[in-house]
Amino acid sequence: MTRVLLAEDDPDIRHLVSYKLTRAGVEVTCAADGFTAVQEARRTPPDIALLDVRMPRMSGLDVCRELRATPATAGIPIIMLTARARRQDLEAAYAAGASDYIVKPFSPRDLLARVEAALGRVRI
Repeated sequence: MTRVLLAEDDPDIRHLVSYKLTRAGVEVTCAADGFTAVQEARRTPPDIALLDVRMPRMSGLDVCRELRATPATAGIPIIMLTARARRQDLEAAYAAGASDYIVKPFSPRDLLARVEAALGRVRI
């Protein structure tokens, strides 16, 4: 079963995304802040990470850098979820090691398609 790490501080978005992924047959581990996300990734490396950019204790960009620097998670796809749509925000996410970037609000269907595509690229 595919394991997703979802780091999102907004409980409504966290619940919606977790619900949609679980219904699609994915095992979801949730974190409400960046520090907890890193701890969860170290405990059980996910197949893919979905990270909000702005979170307490540690930003999604910092989490992304940490995951890229850790051998067990260095190669996983990382999709950033954010309300920030400026070009420099996108560039910062890719510079941190993000695989993809989704601007909020997003459709759950689009998110699932992006997760499947990212996992497909890894498995090929």
